[in-house]
Amino acid sequence: MQLGMIGLGKMGANMRDRLRQADHEVIGYDLNPEVRDVDSLAALVDQLQAPRVIWVMVPHGKPTQDTVDELGELLSEGDLVIEGGNSHFADDIKHHEQLAAKGIGYVDCGVSGGIWGITEGYGLMCGGETEWVDKAMPIFDALRPEGPREEGWVHAGDVGSGHYAKMVHNGIEYGLMHAYAEGFELLTAKDAVKDVKGVFQAWTRGTVVRSWLLDLMVKALDETPGLEGISEYTTDSGEGRWTLIEGIENAVPMPVLSAALFARFASRQENSPAMQAVAALRGQFGGHAVQMLDDEAQQVHQGAEPKHDEGAERPGAGTEAPGGESGGPGAADAGPSSGSGSTDAGSQG
Repeated sequence: MQLGMIGLGKMGANMRDRLRQADHEVIGYDLNPEVRDVDSLAALVDQLQAPRVIWVMVPHGKPTQDTVDELGELLSEGDLVIEGGNSHFADDIKHHEQLAAKGIGYVDCGVSGGIWGITEGYGLMCGGETEWVDKAMPIFDALRPEGPREEGWVHAGDVGSGHYAKMVHNGIEYGLMHAYAEGFELLTAKDAVKDVKGVFQAWTRGTVVRSWLLDLMVKALDETPGLEGISEYTTDSGEGRWTLIEGIENAVPMPVLSAALFARFASRQENSPAMQAVAALRGQFGGHAVQMLDDEAQQVHQGAEPKHDEGAERPGAGTEAPGGESGGPGAADAGPSSGSGSTDAGSQG
């Protein structure tokens, strides 16, 4: 099958390679001239035979909207656009209506698998009308993991449901990652535990907490014993925020996700103003000693380091929430999770 791929960053380029390995013809476009096959979107469309299928794999928000706008002018009735980035599900509905007015199909597809997808396959969650999903099935089958289709791919429902499912997936991922992280810190805090990495490795077989994330934790500890030297600074992709907003809108309690997301916010502060207020209040009502920034008393276990930059806040709230602006200087670097780091930096904007 012939496919146009827009966005050849960390995931897009690997997806192109996996599809080519499955004998599909893939023509790719990216802003980076070193990785693209054609020099413009117009050239990409010209090289595809009608009815065309084009996969968009660029950062969500304006880059995706600009790409959809241009494709709407270039494509013809009967062509299909698959949006595989991490767009907000409400944007999918807008894109669908925009393209449907010209007879162009639209399918949103949440993609999980990160940098490992090229060999392991990608978990795919699709939303859209059945006729358009079926049209792209050969592509989905080549990208998903080997085995039964239902164990690596789903037609989740209407337009927007694919990205909605991926959003919830990423919210769950936040909680799982933080649970492993808390366990790691507690193990390192106990002097009697001498082989923390060995404990995690022992959990990878036969236990109820085994998972691919656990395997990756062991790999990280292999590469960087004790995680020494790794900064605690952690961005968020925006999808954790979107999931939490949906929990509020639907009255679904999500204490695990909220705690994991807020912990990422805390990782960006050298000295938390909120915890300064807590310390001051304890001093006021209980007469507890209030430690000042100049005090050197050790207040954390030996496995952790206290904050060092006096009162300085680190930059970088996560990426923009729906309808909002970017949260800070670090926002541009905050990409989707699932191991991808960012959605195709340098892709078509």
